[in-house]
Amino acid sequence: MSCEQVIYGTIIYGDEFEAIDGYVCIEDGIITEIGEEPTKSKNIIAPCFVNSHTHIGDSICKDPVLGNCENFKVSKDLDALVRPPDGLKHRILENTPYSDLVSSMRTTIKDMLMTGTSAFADFREGGVLGALALKEAVSDQDIDHIILGRPKCTDRPLEEIISELGRVLQQADGLGMSGTNDLDMDLLRSSKQKAKDCNKLFAIHAGEKNNTDIDKAISLDPDFLIHMTKAMRSDLQTISDANIPVVVCPRSNFITDVGMAPICEMLEAGVTVGVGTDNVMLNSVNMFSEMEFLSKVFGLDDRQVFKMCTLNGASILGLENTGSIKKGNKADLMILNGNSNNLVGISDPISGMVRRGRPDDILSIIYTN
Repeated sequence: MSCEQVIYGTIIYGDEFEAIDGYVCIEDGIITEIGEEPTKSKNIIAPCFVNSHTHIGDSICKDPVLGNCENFKVSKDLDALVRPPDGLKHRILENTPYSDLVSSMRTTIKDMLMTGTSAFADFREGGVLGALALKEAVSDQDIDHIILGRPKCTDRPLEEIISELGRVLQQADGLGMSGTNDLDMDLLRSSKQKAKDCNKLFAIHAGEKNNTDIDKAISLDPDFLIHMTKAMRSDLQTISDANIPVVVCPRSNFITDVGMAPICEMLEAGVTVGVGTDNVMLNSVNMFSEMEFLSKVFGLDDRQVFKMCTLNGASILGLENTGSIKKGNKADLMILNGNSNNLVGISDPISGMVRRGRPDDILSIIYTN
């Protein structure tokens, strides 16, 4: 065995996430060998998380709910919180200095890295400057990232907005748009075409508060949809037939009181489902919390939950050779202490991680970027 690094433990192996005892060899950031053999190590070797939907510009405002009943009601009003251009987050972002925005996003990126996330996709507000701010925030961090920009303001002639989107796409990996009830369809169709012409991603929120924007969102043939909280079975069959994935944000939907996405029905329909933590103003970027919520509230199979938070997210975002542990993949790994006070005594490492895992169970993290 000749390699730079050898890690022993229980490996969450392959695209099916089978738990095997053995070792993983790493060379130049790539998994070169996986061997199955008895080991005394109680460590759990798992692929890192892929956080498939974030708004980390919100890191500048982490406490919009102040605790009294009146303000708590505000937190349940999705439009008051996040709808452009007058929602709370947009007013805060508009008045935040560029350097403060970069600094706050950088701390959230560090938090993702510390909690086991090796890749994320961000819907970045603020036009060209918003995309540049995130590029600066992530420039010194070893993490895969997908920047999905949007125009700074949509209350302008269509030609001006499309021209701005061309400049946004020079700095971003695609476009991440608000829902079709918030934006003109001519603008959205032109935006989708602009992204396609640039060979970049186009994603859009849909079905979060109600289902009136779902058909129009599907008609845009996006690379993926966000939320689909109010989707009907017919909607799910349509997107399954069209091979359009969905990224769900269960903790976010819970706190904004829009309901729970029909995730079981999505999976039954054959939809590829990824997971995101959504707005930092409402939730931490801790994917362990998202997994526990999915497992215990939705009653989903633990292995399916872990796949949604890793391999499915990588697939949706077009991240190659990551999201699972197999030969030739990038060595984006987290090593958990199976003897921690929290995990000692578990019989199933997948269920242990999904149902009760915490960031403090992580012994070390290996990132390849």
